[in-house]
Amino acid sequence: MRVFGVTGWKDSGKTGLMERLVAEITARGLSVSTVKHAHHATKIDQPGRDSYRHRQAGAREVLVASPVRWALMHELRGAAEPSLVELLKKMGPVDLTLIEGYKRESHPKIEAHRSETGRPLLAAENPTIRAVASDTVPDTELPVFDLDDTAAIADFILAEVGL
Repeated sequence: MRVFGVTGWKDSGKTGLMERLVAEITARGLSVSTVKHAHHATKIDQPGRDSYRHRQAGAREVLVASPVRWALMHELRGAAEPSLVELLKKMGPVDLTLIEGYKRESHPKIEAHRSETGRPLLAAENPTIRAVASDTVPDTELPVFDLDDTAAIADFILAEVGL
């Protein structure tokens, strides 16, 4: 499985970059899936919905299916959070899986960086970061892309993963 990550500090532009990359790469005819790591308890259904009621009743997994999509929710119920490797094994085959977050994992990444965050580059301490996408010209030996130059960033990522 070909994977490449987008990492960075909070409010650095990660999600916007991910969204643009998915649109750009799929427009080139490649299939893309994404993994998003959240540091908090994410709720993907609402109180009162049947799936919510099933989970609240104690179901370990709830699968919701419709004519246009399906989703599988798995409640950990106190078990350890699965590793990224374990989660990737659950995904179907695609040309590329883009990963948002998981900054400490070993897959290659591009760092989204905005000067307004006032935060230093993660790349200085993280050897898995292969390039930086920024709204400034940061001091780094790595390739630097304009944060809004989605086509150039996509070209870089696709070359890095051999697509």
